This record gives sequence, structure tokens and C-alpha cells, in this order.
Amino acid sequence: MTGRVLGTGLRQRHLAMIALGGAIGAGLFVGSGFGIAAAGPGILVSYGIAGVLTVLVMRMLGEMSAARPVTGSFAEHARSAFGPWAGLLAGWMYWALLVVSVAAEAVGAAHIVEGWVPAVPGWVWVAAFMSVFTVSNLAGVRNFGELEFWFAGLKIAAICGFLVLGAVVLAGLLPGTPSPGAAHLTGDGGFLPHGWHGVAVGMVAAVFAFGGLETVTIAAAECDDPVRAVRTGVRTVMWRVAVCYLGSMAVIVALVPWNDPAVADGPYAAVMARIGVPGAADLMKAVVLVALLSAMNANIYGSSRMLYALVGRGDAPRALGRLRTGVPYAAVLASAAFGFVSVVLSLLWPRTVFPFLLNSIGAAILVVWALIAASHLRLRGPSVRAVAALAGIGGVLLFMLGDAASRTQILTTGAWAAALLVGAGVRSLRRSRTGPGTDPLPS
Repeated sequence: MTGRVLGTGLRQRHLAMIALGGAIGAGLFVGSGFGIAAAGPGILVSYGIAGVLTVLVMRMLGEMSAARPVTGSFAEHARSAFGPWAGLLAGWMYWALLVVSVAAEAVGAAHIVEGWVPAVPGWVWVAAFMSVFTVSNLAGVRNFGELEFWFAGLKIAAICGFLVLGAVVLAGLLPGTPSPGAAHLTGDGGFLPHGWHGVAVGMVAAVFAFGGLETVTIAAAECDDPVRAVRTGVRTVMWRVAVCYLGSMAVIVALVPWNDPAVADGPYAAVMARIGVPGAADLMKAVVLVALLSAMNANIYGSSRMLYALVGRGDAPRALGRLRTGVPYAAVLASAAFGFVSVVLSLLWPRTVFPFLLNSIGAAILVVWALIAASHLRLRGPSVRAVAALAGIGGVLLFMLGDAASRTQILTTGAWAAALLVGAGVRSLRRSRTGPGTDPLPS
């Protein structure tokens, strides 16, 4: 396999839309309802703090990736900063996060379509979605880029339309729909109905909603001009966070009472229904379906590239590093296969085994972010950004550990991380006895 490398089929327009679409996922359309129920209008503070943390991490990752655009992205930066154990930990944690997320997204997407076509069982839709995106990723990186380009375009159009409509209503310009003004922001228990504890719970939900932005730095390695692609994609993170997330949350909590049960079920659909948009529920279900399918596509891609990078550093079986026309097809098939297995587990044991899998990778994004900040501190020197990011991540982890509802995620993720570190130690010991072995695959 020496001399064979990944393709470079992605274009600047693909990377730009992948970067834009990465900020708009199921976590925003669905998971934000949980955060609003916990924090009330204070969700604006929650998303503001989480957004600052996200911007800090992505700026640091962007700097390192522009200096060294490789397929493994942050896993390779961690390896350079701290050694093989850090690269193995970051890579496998992120891979597990993505493949389990693929299963959750496939099941969620199938549930939506099954509601429209009840005659077809949900597992048929799951199999169809998984097959389509597996084939798409096998066909070439440009196919992934084209799909994400259009998926991201649809999501961005939906968000922009939602924000414009919300602004029109708040300004009192929509006939027959009076503006609520600030009544929902200050009424119904006040701006912080559950105090700062509610804000902290909402911030945890917001942090996990921001996960996935890292894929743009992984994809940049297969772009014609990776340095420019990384810089352009990461540079837009701040306004995407402000417009897509904070803007949406502001519209939602201003137009609908935060304690309306419909908000927890689907905040965007609740707003559309309150305004009186015909077919609001199905319209938002279609948008959520696009977001889920987009996330599936991106996660199969990201997990396969991370697995390929792990193979290249000797942290995964070499057979998974096989390439065909620039596509790591073995890594794609392996990642998709684990996604299929996770789907089966979700269907057979929806209340036991699958929740355990979700919990086991629940805080994985925080571990990855901590390694990104620590790597930046080690490779680029002391900086306020790195220290502030590590302090923020540590604060979120401590809160989750002290919160009964979140503690299980921390403990199971910690156990998974400990197992990976033990594996890294055993591998290091074997290498010291037998020598470095064969050359790694090219990045």
C-alpha cells in the first residue's frame, strides 16, 4: 500500500458547505428542546457560553490543521504533542462517537419516514439509508461532498427561512399574529426559571449539539487546497454559532412559552404551529429528516477517515487501510458495519444495550476537545485560548459528574477511555520489545 494515498476530490465549495452544515444538525433541531425545557429563556446564556467554548476549540484546531492538514486531524496533532497513546485515544474515541451516532440517526430518520409510510417497517428504511450512504462513500469523496453540499444548502435555507419568519412575527408585521414582545422572555418564571443549574444543564445539551464541526478539518485533507479550506471553514464558525444557534434559540423562546410541552418534543415545529403555518409538523419533520441523513453521511465519512488514519499509525488492523481509487473502502465498510451492528442492538435491546452504547460515548466529544486544547498548548505554546478552553471543558465535566442525570455518561465514557489507554500501554510495550514494525500508511 506504500505510495497509495487518499483522493483529493473535494472542492472549496464542498468544504464551505460542509463547514456550514456541520453547525446545523439534529442536535439543533431536536436536542435543543431538552435544553430549553431545562434552562428556559436562559438557554441563550447556555448556548452563548457553549458557543464561545466551541469557537475557542475550533480556532485552535484550525491553526494546527492549517499547519499540518492530515486525514487524522486532531488525533495526529495529539500524537505529535503527547505521543502514540494520545493519538490512539483521540482517534478511537471519535470513531466510536461517530459510528454509534450513525445508528441513532438512522433509527431517528426511519422513525420519521415510518410515520409517513406506516406500511413499510422501520428496519427497511434503516437498511435503505445505511446502504445508500455506504455506497455513496464507497463511490468517491466527491460523491460525499456533493451530497453534503445539497444537504447543507437545504438546512441553511430552512434556518434562514425560520429566522426571517420569526423576525417578521416579533416585529408585528405578520397579519393576524400579534407580537408577544418580551412577555415569554420575562414571564413564565422569569429569564432563569430554574436558576443557574438550569443554565448549566442547557449548556451540556448545547456542547453536544456543537459536536461534529471537527469533520471539516478531517475532510480538508482531501481538498485541492487543504490549508485554504481549513482557514476558510474555521473562520466562519463564530457567525454560524451566532446566527444559526443563538438566533434560533432567541426566536423560539421569544415566540413560545419555554414550558410548553410541545417545545420539548420539537421546538421548531412548536414555533411554526404557534404562528399558524399549514402543515408545520410535517414540514419540520422533513427538515429534521434532512439533518439526520446529512449527519449519517458525514459520520460514515468521518469515521472511515479516522479509522484509516489509525491504521496508518499502527493502531488498527492493516487490512482496514486498503484503498481503491483513492477511497479507503475497507475502512468505509468496517465503519458502516459497526453502524449496522449498533442499529441491530437498538432494535433488539432499545432500553438496555443501546442506551449503554450511547452513554459510553456521551462525553467523548469533551475528551476530544480537551486533547485539542492540550495539543495546542503543547505544540503552539501557552495561550489564553487553550487555558480558557481547558478550564471550560473541565467545568462541564465536573458539573456532569455532580449531576445525577449526567453522571452515568461521565463514568461510562471514563471507563471506555481507560480501556483505550490500557490498550495503548500494552501496544507500546509490545513495540518496545519487537521494534516499530512496518512503515505506517501514508497520511
